[in-house]
Amino acid sequence: MKRHRDQVDMLRRHILLGALASAAQPVLAQSLSPTPAQTEGPFYPDRLPLDQDNDLTIVAGHRAPAAGAITDLTGRILDARGTPLRGVVIEIWQVDNNGHYIHTGDAGAGNDANFQGFGRFETGQDGAYRFRTIRPVPYPGRTPHIHVKLRKGGRELLTTQLYVQGHALNERDGILRSIRDPMQRAALLVPFLPSRERPGELAARFDIVLGMTPAS
Repeated sequence: MKRHRDQVDMLRRHILLGALASAAQPVLAQSLSPTPAQTEGPFYPDRLPLDQDNDLTIVAGHRAPAAGAITDLTGRILDARGTPLRGVVIEIWQVDNNGHYIHTGDAGAGNDANFQGFGRFETGQDGAYRFRTIRPVPYPGRTPHIHVKLRKGGRELLTTQLYVQGHALNERDGILRSIRDPMQRAALLVPFLPSRERPGELAARFDIVLGMTPAS
């Protein structure tokens, strides 16, 4: 009889432990790894352009579009639980198709006057953002990349960079390779694929995860 009770108690313990493990799994599945930070670099615009919207391919007052592979860059800004974050201002800046920033330290006749070079967007309830830009190109010492900065209420939340997945120069880029964890490094590598909505253009998606929920 005692042996039978012991077997029943053991079975109950196994059932209880299994139930607890199953209950814990959804919580773990919802935990997202924060997007790694990266350096701002020397070329954050020292004179912001008058045109600061989310379409970098058209400059106000110019008829011609920017040179380069036009790209829809989209994504969502989330906290570590996967909750979309509203009211976050995302800024991007990058070189033009000739490899020049809109910065007095990198200005010259080679700059594409039709490329805005810098843009801003504020997320809504769904945490989504969208930019029209170009696929980044390399410049001396760096693989193609786009700089990204997040702000809310005047507070900086994150500065990072996104990279073109599969580009040959990625393996030689010191700033990208400074991220030792392969999973974290992979989080910054973005596919630039043919757009399904706009023939002849590209689409890229970059979701950003903040380790902490910013104060409202």
